Amino acid sequence: MRRARVPWLFVAPALLLYAAFYLAPTLLGAGYAFTDWNGLESPSFVGLDNFSRIFGEAEGLGALRHTLVLCVLYVVAVNVVGLGLAVGLHGALKTRHVLRALFFAPVVVSPLAVAYVWKFILDPEGPLNRGLEAIGLGTLAQPWLGKPATATAAVLVTMVWQFSGWSMVIYLAGLQSIQAELYEAAEIDGAGTWRRFVDITRPLLLPALTINVSLSLIAGLMVFDQVIALTGGGPGTATETIATQVYEQALVNGRFGYSAAMALTLAVAVGTLSFVQMRAMRRQEG
Repeated sequence: MRRARVPWLFVAPALLLYAAFYLAPTLLGAGYAFTDWNGLESPSFVGLDNFSRIFGEAEGLGALRHTLVLCVLYVVAVNVVGLGLAVGLHGALKTRHVLRALFFAPVVVSPLAVAYVWKFILDPEGPLNRGLEAIGLGTLAQPWLGKPATATAAVLVTMVWQFSGWSMVIYLAGLQSIQAELYEAAEIDGAGTWRRFVDITRPLLLPALTINVSLSLIAGLMVFDQVIALTGGGPGTATETIATQVYEQALVNGRFGYSAAMALTLAVAVGTLSFVQMRAMRRQEG
């Protein structure tokens, strides 16, 4: 019995910290999602009113729509770019190791720092517009962060630029697990590059694709830093997302109950995607 207790004595401090600083706040936040708490007065139970407001008010619906659009675009773009980089750097290119490191480097930088760099680049008086003017394309210069369409594109480009290297690494791992003999046999049979990709690479990359799609879906749903740094949710509310609304409703508007409901909705969506990812990976392994 004493030996059985020893491991728990070592684990107990970590469990207490986890319970105090993660589990308890999470449960309290979930509880506040069903109240009208404003951060000062005693909360009153309101049932599902906060959740109905998310899907009934313009702010909530707009944030949900922007989140879904940005998420879908990000999933497609980061996987296309990541796969392209992986395929291009999987061959016998002499500088492939250096290029892999360069493409992966942005991943280790703070998303907030990356977003501020892009904000400087996209400033009306920034390098991008000045560069366009210098090469005679001044008519294309515009306030990139001041228009809804280009502001959304700016957030998307920033995310893809930073995290396509992560997608590349996962696809590279999948490509390196494919036996070279399969390609050699297909080449002997007369299969071209595209046919080898469709018949060999694509099906054997499904595990890597599953991981990348799941991770990019979660990242797309939880996008926050890039929006706050680049646009602050603007122009107007054109780039507001669920995550930015959680922040603004709580700390700007004092609607902590409504903010908690948004956070819980986002957590359920992310948790569901994580569960689906785990099931899909287990099915592929089986």
